[in-house]
Amino acid sequence: MGPIDIGIFLAFVVVVVTVGISMSRHEGDSESYFLAGRGLKWWLIGFSLIAANISTEQFVGMSGNAASHVGLAIASYEWMAAITLVVVGFGFLPYFLRAGIFTMPEFLEYRYDAAARTMMAVATIFIYMLLLGSVTYSGALTLRTLAADMGWDVSLLTGSLVIGLIAMVYVATGGLKACAWADLIQGSALIVGGGAVMYFAFKKLGMATEAAVVTDVVTGAVGVRPLEAGSGALERFVDLNANRLNMFLPSTDSVLPWTALLLGLWIPNFYYWGLNQYITQRTLGSASLSQGQRGIVFAAFLKLLIPFVVVVPGMIAFNLYSKDMGLLARADNAAPLAKYLKANPATRLVRVAGAPGAEAIGAWGEAGYLIALYPDAAAIKAEKAGHPRVLPMARADFDAIAAAPHAVFRLEDHAWRDANPELAAEIDAYNARVEGEARAAGKAVSVEKLTAYKYDTALGLLLGRVLPQRSGVLGFVMAALLGAVVSSLAAMLNAASTIVTMDIYKKLIAPSASQKAMVTLGRGSVVVFTVIAIALAPQLGNPKISNSIFTIIQEGQGFISSGILSIFVFGILVRRAPKACGVAGLLTNIVAYGLLKVAVPQLQFLNRMAVCFGLCMLVITVMTLIRPLPKPIEFERKVALDLESSPGARKAGIGVVVLTLILYVIFSPLVVAR
Repeated sequence: MGPIDIGIFLAFVVVVVTVGISMSRHEGDSESYFLAGRGLKWWLIGFSLIAANISTEQFVGMSGNAASHVGLAIASYEWMAAITLVVVGFGFLPYFLRAGIFTMPEFLEYRYDAAARTMMAVATIFIYMLLLGSVTYSGALTLRTLAADMGWDVSLLTGSLVIGLIAMVYVATGGLKACAWADLIQGSALIVGGGAVMYFAFKKLGMATEAAVVTDVVTGAVGVRPLEAGSGALERFVDLNANRLNMFLPSTDSVLPWTALLLGLWIPNFYYWGLNQYITQRTLGSASLSQGQRGIVFAAFLKLLIPFVVVVPGMIAFNLYSKDMGLLARADNAAPLAKYLKANPATRLVRVAGAPGAEAIGAWGEAGYLIALYPDAAAIKAEKAGHPRVLPMARADFDAIAAAPHAVFRLEDHAWRDANPELAAEIDAYNARVEGEARAAGKAVSVEKLTAYKYDTALGLLLGRVLPQRSGVLGFVMAALLGAVVSSLAAMLNAASTIVTMDIYKKLIAPSASQKAMVTLGRGSVVVFTVIAIALAPQLGNPKISNSIFTIIQEGQGFISSGILSIFVFGILVRRAPKACGVAGLLTNIVAYGLLKVAVPQLQFLNRMAVCFGLCMLVITVMTLIRPLPKPIEFERKVALDLESSPGARKAGIGVVVLTLILYVIFSPLVVAR
């Protein structure tokens, strides 16, 4: 980054904080602080929904998935969200605004009882603490990685402090209104910055002489193809990625099988966009139902654009830099293969040697792998030469690995298995033997994974290789990435503080609390949750923790999401459902999800959520049939808002749904095959 880049980056941070604070200097009561005085306009709502949603987890994770065999199919998370948002705007929002609620748990008391409200509030706070740490960690990790490429040493703690303090300052000061105005800037920057990366990625592809291509999305086989001089960048992109321009992956795919599109993916979608506090808080602050619906439809349209500025560049990154991704995967494979060698010393396909020179590395070309032992991490970093099958490792780390008689090695990466057929067959036989021994001994097995490419480096490679240097473009894109993290963290801080204040403090501890006391507690909660996020984030840098924490977060929400969705939908549609259904639905999901996770661990978590959703609906349906309410629940109007629906937003929403379906048709197997 040159002086212009650094200047733009710092100016962006100053503008975001200044605008956020200056637009919300007089937030003295709870409605003003937590819901922006119920005065948000559609354009603020739309950009704020996008900014709160998109973080480095999307930029890094989605572009990384796109770089793999998954390709464009990962866009389902965005395009299905567009349809979900439209349904939320016209199916859920009218009831939420009529109830005048501050939080989603509060709606459960409005429809069911206080016990359901408290149960959801407590569960949500625990989930948010994990999310706060993970978002801060992912942002700090991105900052550290990019800074290292520029020769700077930025620790995870330093990155976490920067991200946490920026978000804390304007959220604690101005609440939701500060978030919304800051999100207007950050949401716009996200789209413009992503567009810039896509433009320069295409430009680089147009100048390339050869590129990698995924020849088979089932096996993940990869080939390198020389590019014809004079062909256009778009023509090259379509030609190279025809296999991956397909929204429907095989039912056996481990990442996103087409079967998950039928039901499993809809459950977290509706929970996230319709019932998740840090997203819905923006719509609860709408100036009217019409403004809220327009904002939601605007956000739905923006969701259709996100794959083109995140997913498409990730696919190009693999075309251009697959070799680099292979070299970057060496460190990830060194420890697992060292464990395999120590557990299975008879293997002839993994060997150990001292640190080889550049000539020896270049000459290595055997079918197996060579673990190259270096004196320390600094010596590894100083070695410039590299070969995909030479795995650098510090000698102390190698010596510390003991034989693992109950370790198995999962070969889920199609490309790795395809590139190593002999070693893969050997490992499969070893795994079968070890798993049999473990079962006989009644012991669990630890799992190690091997990967062919470091797919999540796609974004970092693009930033470092395709953007013009020292021109200000890199500084702006870096600022947009920082804004993505800060806006998501700010949304969670605001949501968590609202639930603590309104659902715990005011409801259970101090029902007669003054407006000043609630705002003060809300601000104090923001500070406390920021400290938790900053403290937790660096701990996730431990591979043993971070490898499991994201699984815990992803699957952990399944303990509540299906149950919450079932009782919200059922409670709105079936007015005679008894009040006990609220707690029953939540408890049914928690118990069933936990039992399925233990009894049927091979059931993919999205499918597990679908099963639990169906079970919850069955339980509360039976309860309603046995003991329905004497008369239907009436959703009383409790807020003086204009609750007239927007005909224009309805038409635009239908248009977004139709456009989404057209995109699925365009990128379906039949059309792509042509």
